[in-house]
Parts: sequence; C-alpha cells; structure tokens
Amino acid sequence: MSISVRISKGKNISIQGSAQNILKDASSDLYSLNPIDFNLLIPKLCVRVGDKVLAGEPLFFDKENDSIKYCSPVSGLVKEIVRGAKRKILRVVVKADKKNKYKKFNVSNYQKRNVQEIKDLMMNSGLWALIQKRPFSIVAEENDQPKSIFISCFDSSPLAPDYNFILSKERNFFQIGLDIMSMFTTGKLHLNVDGNRDDGDFFKQFSGCQVNKFFGPHPSGNVGVQIHHIDPINKGDVVWVLSPQSIVIIGRFFSKGLYDMSKTIALTGSEVKVRNYYKIIQGLNIGSIVKNNLKKGEKRFISGNVLSGRRIEKDGFIGFFDDQVTVIPEGNYYQLFGWALPGFHKYSFSRLFFSWLNQKKDYALDSNMNGEERAFVVSGQYENLFPMDIYPVHLIKAIMAQDIELMEQLGIYEVDPADFSLCEFACTSKMPVQEIVREGLDLIKKEC
Repeated sequence: MSISVRISKGKNISIQGSAQNILKDASSDLYSLNPIDFNLLIPKLCVRVGDKVLAGEPLFFDKENDSIKYCSPVSGLVKEIVRGAKRKILRVVVKADKKNKYKKFNVSNYQKRNVQEIKDLMMNSGLWALIQKRPFSIVAEENDQPKSIFISCFDSSPLAPDYNFILSKERNFFQIGLDIMSMFTTGKLHLNVDGNRDDGDFFKQFSGCQVNKFFGPHPSGNVGVQIHHIDPINKGDVVWVLSPQSIVIIGRFFSKGLYDMSKTIALTGSEVKVRNYYKIIQGLNIGSIVKNNLKKGEKRFISGNVLSGRRIEKDGFIGFFDDQVTVIPEGNYYQLFGWALPGFHKYSFSRLFFSWLNQKKDYALDSNMNGEERAFVVSGQYENLFPMDIYPVHLIKAIMAQDIELMEQLGIYEVDPADFSLCEFACTSKMPVQEIVREGLDLIKKEC
C-alpha cells in the first residue's frame, strides 16, 4: 500500500544553473576509483602501476572482508595510485583503452539461483559497492539482514538531476534490478517519488515494490528523511539504500553479464555556459565536460550538489555515488561590514536581506562562508529545517562531547551527514555540521 508523507520543515534553495533535458555522450582518457568515496573502507590493492585491467577486474578489496571487490569501470592501464597522509590510498587512476573491454561474468539462469549465489556474484563483480547500509552510510556488510530497502527516485537538493528523464529509456534494466534487490529482504522495497510532480506516476509501472509519495521542500528527497517517516531505524536494525541508477546498473549486469558502469550525470551551476546531461562511465575526469564551457573567473568544482557534495579540482574525477557535477563562483573575497550592507542581491533564509520578498528568483551563489566559526548557540535555526523527530542541536553537541550513550538516545542511528546539509548552510555559528555527524557515526561504528 502506498504511503503519502507531507513535510513542512525544510527549504528549497533557488540557485541558477539547472541542466536542460538534452543528453550528450562524454568520455575521457582517465578514469578513477576512489577508496575515500566508501566510508570506513580500508583498501588493499590488487594492482600496481603499469598493470593492464579489464572493466570489472578488481583494483582493490576491503581489508576487513576480502570477498567484497572494488572494480575498474574501464579497461586500460593503471596509470597512477595517488596516496595521501600516512600513505592512505586516495584514488586509483586508469588510462582507458579506446574501446572498452569487459570481463565477462556468468549470469545465465540468474532467476533460479539462490540468494547466496547472487550475493557472491555481486561481491566478485564490484556491484556490491553500490549498496549502502544505514546506519553509518557504509557499504553493506556481507551478513546483513536488511529489514527493508529504500530507493529515492527524486532529489530535492539544489540543481539536482531529474531521474524521470534519466530513467525514461532504462525501464527494463530498472525492473530487473528491482527483482534482484527484492531477493535480499523479507521486508518491503520502497520506491519514493516526488508527490509535487504530475509525472510521479512514472514509477507505478514497476512491480515488486511499494511506491510512496513525498510532498514538501528539501530535504524531502533525502533517503534518510524518507526512512525516518516510513520505517525508522532503531539500534540493531539494518536498512539498505541504493540510487535509481545503481538499480539500473545491477539490472544491466544480470542481463548482459558485464560490469557496465555507464550512467547519466547532470552538469549544473551558474558558471557553466551550456548545462546538459551527459552519458558517461563512472569515474570520469570532469575536464572533458567543462573544457571551454565555463565563464570567466575563479571557480569551485563540486562532485555532487552544493550542499553535500565534495570539492574536486578542475581536472578531478566524479565521485562513485554522485550523479551531478556543479560549478559555482569561488568565494575567496572579503567584505568589510558585509552583514550591514544592503543585500538586494544576497540570499538568506532569514529576513536580513531582501531575498524573502522574491521567492522565485534564482541566485548565483558562491562558496563564501560570510563569516568564520564562532560559539555554537541554540538559535532554533536547525529545528525549522530538520524534518525528523530528533533534537538536532542536542545531537550535534553530544557528538562533539563524544557521549556515545547520549548520542544513541538522541537518534544517531537515524541520521546521515547529508540530512544536516541544510542546517549547515543556514548555521549562524558556521559549524561544519556534516563533518561532525560523520565523525559521530564513525565513532559509534568503531566502539559499538
């Protein structure tokens, strides 16, 4: 039975630079797989610089569980292994062949295989990395028994891609992916759609799942908010989360037997001249899509959205779970008494400036913090933007104090850093809230 949820708390941010519904192909010479995209992963390398690999051959595996492989998205030559502090592996870079060559997997009669056989096939092929586990937002563990599986089929964050447009030609693979994932749980497989759209019925054509409608502003599209309102997580519970395009990739694999990481991303942001959708292979070097397509001035490049994405360089690589690249102005400037000057062209959630008078205007926002970190006070800002039955400020302070018992009582198992992204954007104290939440989740995972 479908569920409708109306969310009143939150806010939609009006930013210039949404992508138009035009799809183009894009490729690059270099592709990357980044261990840092997978929280708490300790990678063990399978390759060396100079090795040849096929698409679907492992580049590294999880040191804690060597059965979970992380595979190359393309065939080619391992060009570079980039390390950070204490020799931490940051990314493995592969120089792609002109024509992609795939490792072939035996997927014949997959409908008749048992769950363990399907699981082994997904772990060996690299598909298992597409499944994220809540709580903790880490790659699902081999022995998990998820009580339900959630797929958010819309994204309410600024300039987010349109999944109805992306999936319009992937219906068969999407249904096969749903059929595969439904094997892993005795609970429900939830497809959550945007109730504010007239074309939300697009997802009703798929079987084996429950389609739920969410109404309201951002963060209604965050899967963490959706889980909270439909099937909340308590201590000891496990819920799996996948993106719509991950479902397509899984369906394509069991149809063709190939680790084909093709996906569609949106190139967005006010600093991009022509903003379109691009058909790429995961791990693309973004230089190929932003070259000669940017306005003048210094830029901030983001893999993901402006609220919860990761900063990358102009020739950086798109993150494993990201379906969007955003380019905005760099905010490396200072304004004397900036808070006291008339703000006709400034954006604010409060009435400090005049943006509240014209809610439909799109703003070219930059990365300027407009201040520095200061005392973390109870202001009531978070509560108006956080649509969960949780005290966000109290939880953040419990994490900062590393009080594990209090963190559990205040709902640490239900949250994800992205759920606090809107709070961080509006925070008067300029607190790195998402970073704090990530540290809290990591602490709970290690200690408990």
